[in-house]
Order: sequence, then C-alpha cells, then structure tokens
Amino acid sequence: MYIKGVGMTKFGIQGDASSHLVYEAVLEALNDADMSMEEIDAIVVSSIELNSNGERQKHSASMVSSLLQKKAPILSVPAGCAGGGTALWASIKFQKSGNYSNILAVGFDKIIANTSRKVTDEILMGGERVYEQTEGMNFPAQNALVAQQYMMKYGATTDDFALVAHKNHKNAFLNPKARFYKKSISMEEIKNSPIVASPLRLYDCSISCNGAAALVLSKDKADVEIAGSGEINDVLSPFEREDMTSLEATSMAAEIAYKEAGISPSDIGIAELHDAFTPLELISYEDLGFCRKGQGKEMIRKGVTDIDGKLPVNTSGGLKAKGHPISPTGIAQVYEIMKQMKGECGTRQVKKPKYGLTHNIGGVGSMAAVHILKNLS
Repeated sequence: MYIKGVGMTKFGIQGDASSHLVYEAVLEALNDADMSMEEIDAIVVSSIELNSNGERQKHSASMVSSLLQKKAPILSVPAGCAGGGTALWASIKFQKSGNYSNILAVGFDKIIANTSRKVTDEILMGGERVYEQTEGMNFPAQNALVAQQYMMKYGATTDDFALVAHKNHKNAFLNPKARFYKKSISMEEIKNSPIVASPLRLYDCSISCNGAAALVLSKDKADVEIAGSGEINDVLSPFEREDMTSLEATSMAAEIAYKEAGISPSDIGIAELHDAFTPLELISYEDLGFCRKGQGKEMIRKGVTDIDGKLPVNTSGGLKAKGHPISPTGIAQVYEIMKQMKGECGTRQVKKPKYGLTHNIGGVGSMAAVHILKNLS
C-alpha cells in the first residue's frame, strides 16, 4: 500500500468551522495525489467529536459526506490523541479486507473553541479512570508522575526535558504550518516557565490548537510505501502497568511494524514522535528501540535527534511546537515524513531518508500506533 498524497491546515487558533478545516486538508491531499474525489472508494474519519466546540455536530462521518458530496463507506474512528494514527491503521486494514483501491483518511478537531472547563472535564480528564478524575488526575498530572518515576529510575533531569522542548521549537520556527512558526523560544524561557505539574513546566507541555490533516492511501504504486503498521491498546492508567517508565503499547506496536517492514530500528532515518510532554519523547526513543532503556537522555544531550543529527526527530516541531489538535496529529506526522522524503521541507529539510517512522499515542500510553514509511524514489 502506498501514500499518494497528503494535506494539512496550519495548526493554530483559526476560528474556521471544522468543515472548512477538513475541506482545506482534503483538497491539498487530493491535489498532491493528482486525484479527484470521484476516485476515492472509502473514507476513514477521526475526531473526538466534542459537543462543546460551538458547532453542536457529533455525526462526523455524515458531515464529511455532506461536505465532500461523497456517498461511500465512511468509518468514524475516534481514538483520542491517537486518532490520526489509528485512522491510518484502520484504513490499511479496511483496504486489505475489501475492494477499495483508494481510501481517504482524515483527522480534525477544534480545541481552542472550547471553554477551559470543557477542556478540563472532557479532554484533559477524559483519558483517566473515573476515580482518578475525582482526584484531579488530568493528563499533565499523569505525565508528571511518569516523569518523576523516569527521573528517579534513570537519572534524567529537567534540563534534559528542556533540551527536547528547545529542539522542537527550533524546528517549528522553520515550519510554516506550525503553531510556533517564526517564534523563537530560548532555553532560558523554557527553564524559567511556570510549573504546570512538577517536574513539568509550561514548555514541557504540548500546545492545544485547531486543525485538520488528510492523506490518500492507494493500492496503486507511488513513491512512498507503507512498509509496516502496528496498533496496540493497553490498560488505561500508568500505575496499573508493571513499569510506568516504559509504554509497552509503543514497543509492541513498533515490533509489529518493524517485522512487517523487514527492518530494525537502526534503519530508520527520520521519525515523528508523540511528544505531548517532553519526557515522552525520551521514553519513546527507548521504547522504539533507538537506544537502550535509560539512554534517551544521552541521545538528546549528544544532539543525535537534532535536525542535523544522525536520527532527526520531530523536524516538524512535534506536538510540542507544531501543535496538537488531537485527532489530526497522527496524520500530520505522516505529512511531515512524506514532505521530507520528497525534499519539500525547505530550510528544515534533512537528507532524504529511505525509512521514516511515525508514532502516535493515545492517553498516557494506553494505545499506540506506529507506521513505517519507505521511500521508493
């Protein structure tokens, strides 16, 4: 299976209706694929379908049908922060199981339109057990507990987390579609930013925004192939797991993807990882097999994952600085890898990689989708 085209909006605070965001992303993907909507056989849509974004529209599949004037099988796959990656995984399975040559995968959400109370109740606490929610256990608090355990076990420091944030903000500075495009953030600002949930500071946390992303998956040969795909769900709460400092869903999904692609982690030349909170990027280096457990801090300290390093990570700016509009994120990661493989990333362009990896997490490791792209050009 091949990716024929990709599209995405700018990730930001734009007030456009969800339908406008979807249309913009889909139009770019179709133009990139040199295809028309008539050639699309099925659609997979992911959105958290909030009833609080001012639009009162929860039936996203039929909304997309109306918008694109397309009568076809349309699957709705809400999967929280892993929505985009899960939509691609589902598209691959859908394509294999049916007579569908071309499938459009779309992720969209409007987060900025929500009130702070709605964001807290419906999003930030929506991925925790009910009894955790009553104790105020939202996403930043859960990730802070994971970070504390990781620091104690492996000797990582808040300076290591700051290096992740600084790297990704430098990359986003070069990305016109990023929330922090042309916005410089110094190391001093990062280290002195307010505490959100100790040890996490403001710049350790990804930024909410609005946006949409789309891609066209095809059986017809193209320059970029989906070489491997894995998706795994795990228990909801980190404390229910044997080791809070490792996200087993990531390592299991990656194992499937590597096996399908017939490669090892050392073959990956570029990666877009789910850095919703900076410690997650370090943990993901380890869970994806890029280094041994506890050695993620060494990769960031030595510049291995810088844009000019041996393994560039989050050249788009990542969730941290490109922005994290929830459901579009996993598809937006594919967008960046595709553009890098085509040599279309301008001043943030790296040496064209043969293999790229995308990694999309839902909750605090309660699910993960990993995809491996192969450059055939």
